[in-house]
Amino acid sequence: MQIYNSFTQRKEEFVPREAGKVGIYVCGITTYDYLHLGHARMLVAFDIVTRYLRSRGLEVDYVRNITDIDDKIINRAKENGELFSELTARFISAMHEDEAALGVLPPDQEPRATGHIGEIVALIQTLVDKDHAYPASNGDVYFSVTSFADYGRLSKKKMDELLDGARIEIGELKRDPRDFVLWKRAEEGAVGWDSPWGYGRPGWHIECSAMSSCCLGDNFDIHGGGSDLLFPHHENEIAQSEAANGVKFANLWMHNGPLRIDNEKMSKSLGNFFTVREVLKVYDAEVLRHLLIASHYRSAINYSDQGLKQSESTLERFYNALKGLDIENAKTLANSRYEKAFVAAMDDDFNTAEAFGVLMDVVKEVNQLKAEPSEANTELAGQLGALLVRLGAILGILQRAPEDFLRRGMDAGVDAEHIEALIAAREQARADKNWAEADRIRDELAALHVVVEDGARGGSGWRIEQP
Repeated sequence: MQIYNSFTQRKEEFVPREAGKVGIYVCGITTYDYLHLGHARMLVAFDIVTRYLRSRGLEVDYVRNITDIDDKIINRAKENGELFSELTARFISAMHEDEAALGVLPPDQEPRATGHIGEIVALIQTLVDKDHAYPASNGDVYFSVTSFADYGRLSKKKMDELLDGARIEIGELKRDPRDFVLWKRAEEGAVGWDSPWGYGRPGWHIECSAMSSCCLGDNFDIHGGGSDLLFPHHENEIAQSEAANGVKFANLWMHNGPLRIDNEKMSKSLGNFFTVREVLKVYDAEVLRHLLIASHYRSAINYSDQGLKQSESTLERFYNALKGLDIENAKTLANSRYEKAFVAAMDDDFNTAEAFGVLMDVVKEVNQLKAEPSEANTELAGQLGALLVRLGAILGILQRAPEDFLRRGMDAGVDAEHIEALIAAREQARADKNWAEADRIRDELAALHVVVEDGARGGSGWRIEQP
């Protein structure tokens, strides 16, 4: 299995630290608002990674943290006139609901920053003792970037370049503008905890170093997150952790690509900022998930209505192929050329784009078999359908009954009994060769966005076509 390492900027053979086991830490969500599409991209990307590693027989310990204390959270809580803990509890619950809707499996461990204050303080103290950090007279504690000789290895930034644009904000007492805060002083009565340097709270970067170490140890297999975190967050994590512990932090770094809206960066100021909840009011969650994984995880994704409609059409093609197949009683089709091709694609840095191409080839053969019905073809079509569902599970799709997906518009008030009655009346009209009446009923069904599909052996199925 080859995985692209952001640290070395090349694909490498993945060899776990411990045979058969993988430890993964991914930077999670800062819980002061609802999940947006950028969050969804990251969550789904690493859901695929963990699903596939497990499908290959590896025991995965997947850790994804929650940042439940920072400036944005505190400021939003003040605006709302509520406790920060009430704000974060509400949005953590909403996050879990949105993840479940998208088919994102929960992590094995989900540490929260506020639950690891003791470990964070201890880590900062170690850095101070080793002269990698220094307390300022105002109660802040800063990491000394120049004390860590290898700073910039991940982002490939040089120390001199980092001085360009670096500045010391009002109230900061940094020795060097490149230094960053580990502990922030807080006024009495504000959100904070006691520490050797006074009342305050942790900086964002140190939280992940402490939580990853607590959950996976000082050295672990894979660290992941969005490409926007590569610098400075992940660069700072490496510096803090390796300066304190004296060992390599993560063996391999993975970063998912950005998400753009109609070829522009998503931004509230541009008016193109969408939460997952907003999108799911219009599109099925599996459609959104397909859009997020149809491209390689490292590539940029362009979110658009056109893209969603293409994903919707693709999934309809998958589910139409599965419709009518006896999957439950199908014999397992093991080690087929399709499965080998799927595994080869996913072994190549989780190439979901190629994997989907393989699944589409399966669909083509299923449709050919269904078009030429025979006992042998029906049996093979069922086996291929079962394979399609099994491989789809690795991607978190195709786990519903075909009718459930194809008739998803019924939630909008479609009367299934009325539709069945219309179809039965149309069947009778066709049997009576009353073509005018059959066409009239078909038009009535079309007005309800119902697509009637006449079977090769007679009889008609139906599905909802999204307007």
